[in-house]
Amino acid sequence: MKKIPFLLGVLLILLISGCINSSQSSITSSTSTSTQYITVTDLLGRSVEVPSEVTKVVATGPGALRLVVYLNATDKVVGVEEFEKRYSYGRPYIMAHPELKELPIIGPGGPGKLPDLEALISLKPDVIFITYVDSKTADEIQEKTGIPVIVLSYGQLTTFEDEELFRSIELAGKILENEKRAEDVLNFIRAIQEDLIKRTENAKSPSVYIGGIGYKGAHGIESTEAKYPPFVVLHANNVADELGEGHKFIDKEKLLEWDPDYLFLDEGGLSLVLDDYNKNPEFYNSLTAVKEGNIYGILPYNFYTTNIGTALADTYFIGKILYPERFEDVDPVKKADEIYTFLVGKPVYKEMATQFGGFGRIELANGTVEYSLPTSP
Repeated sequence: MKKIPFLLGVLLILLISGCINSSQSSITSSTSTSTQYITVTDLLGRSVEVPSEVTKVVATGPGALRLVVYLNATDKVVGVEEFEKRYSYGRPYIMAHPELKELPIIGPGGPGKLPDLEALISLKPDVIFITYVDSKTADEIQEKTGIPVIVLSYGQLTTFEDEELFRSIELAGKILENEKRAEDVLNFIRAIQEDLIKRTENAKSPSVYIGGIGYKGAHGIESTEAKYPPFVVLHANNVADELGEGHKFIDKEKLLEWDPDYLFLDEGGLSLVLDDYNKNPEFYNSLTAVKEGNIYGILPYNFYTTNIGTALADTYFIGKILYPERFEDVDPVKKADEIYTFLVGKPVYKEMATQFGGFGRIELANGTVEYSLPTSP
């Protein structure tokens, strides 16, 4: 009879010991698998919780992937839009990182097209970066996928130092734990803008016009930009500035009225301009810039929103044409590759020039171009 209480006591001790050990294991497991979060505010003012350590991301919408590449975070990208695979030319970020085209597809891509939610859920990124959506859409994607959605913005880009663009780079840099790189990118852009502004202070500018600007696809000479950033920082006399700011479509008769001294053509729309010239050479040949040979090609400013690096490179070439004495020390091709190397990691000017024509004078009568922006991406 005395053995029974003894055995019960031993059993009780073992049960208590087992409970303690089980409890300790549960706490350890919970601690090791728990995720820490930080709260950030995106460019729409949305408060979003994101993991403090992000290892997998996707970027969807015009220009979103470009910013991730600028931040040296391509190793964290786990999927791309079909747009990036279909149109792999003309955008230095994808040209410099062809490995991105081998990743799974997260949706069609293109202006106004949303990602494939099932693809996002399957890839399980820690964060979705997205552009050009409203708060309701961002919230719906986040709710349906269970993945934090961060809205970024390119702003208005009346100058290169755009507040919303810079905030987007800073925010993405924080989330990607690449804050130093984000700071370096912003300082790089600021330094270039300051250099361009300083070079052209108090300069007397001829009248200028930019045509063929891409806007949700390719367009001809009627497509232009008021307060075009390269012209703004160069203190150039943009005839289209009287229209306000931002993208504009004009009547060709208005260009005849303005009759600018220099005509620059965005080579993303050059094939359309050349086609139009063949149909109506009299219009073009009546322009002073054409008659005097002051018509020049520059690399595509917009292709899936603004190509920041290309725009900076274009500006040095434009400056060299308008103010040769002030840009005497600048080789625009070398400068372009310096910019591309810093922002996307590779010097891709030669490839861009092969595709679109590169920096130089344009002969409308016998001009050719290998690539053009899609007319309806």
